Amino acid sequence: MSARLPAAVLWDLDGTLVDSEAYWVLEERALVEDFGGVWTEADAFALVGRALTDSAAYIKDHSPVDLPIDELVDRLVTGVVRRIRAEVPWRPGARELLTALREAGVPTALVTMSYRPITDAIGDALPGGAFDLVVSGEDVTHGKPHPEPYLRGAAGLGLAPEECIAIEDSEPGARSAAAAGAQTIVVPSVKPVPRMPGVVQIPTLVGVSPTDLVGLPGFAALPTRG
Repeated sequence: MSARLPAAVLWDLDGTLVDSEAYWVLEERALVEDFGGVWTEADAFALVGRALTDSAAYIKDHSPVDLPIDELVDRLVTGVVRRIRAEVPWRPGARELLTALREAGVPTALVTMSYRPITDAIGDALPGGAFDLVVSGEDVTHGKPHPEPYLRGAAGLGLAPEECIAIEDSEPGARSAAAAGAQTIVVPSVKPVPRMPGVVQIPTLVGVSPTDLVGLPGFAALPTRG
């Protein structure tokens, strides 16, 4: 019998596929300091995994920055895109697992609160067709931790969320995926993620194969391919 494979895998971006949280922090700090404010580590941690408009609202509430939300988001995105195009900081094992999934014919979607300029920059650094679908922050009404992003990702692949595995790094992202019904893997990056039902935590994606994903302890039986 052939090896069992996931029916589909839904990927988060920041902190999961790429270690870009540091880029966001650098751009947040530069923006706040330009307006004479101070950006702390606690402020930066508060924004991990959140929708960009929510992050922009937080910055306005906790600093002297008085830009309109859209302009504030655009400035952050522009800075992060510039950094990514200079160097993509891949998370350990993530690009290798994504490549193996594609080679095995497993459908994949990118489900992120980042905007299209960022997903385009990442796409340009990957082989063509790395993702069957991209759901970005502009595509949803409710960002993570609301389930809408993952519901949209699964539907776009023609699957129920329960048939999919989601890979995340943050609490808001994990809550979004789990609330949608996806079986969720968390690989914490910049901050710890509390244990929660339906979510399996592993320390790294290094050495993880497509077939490993369906056999993780704590997962219910999944529909599989192969």
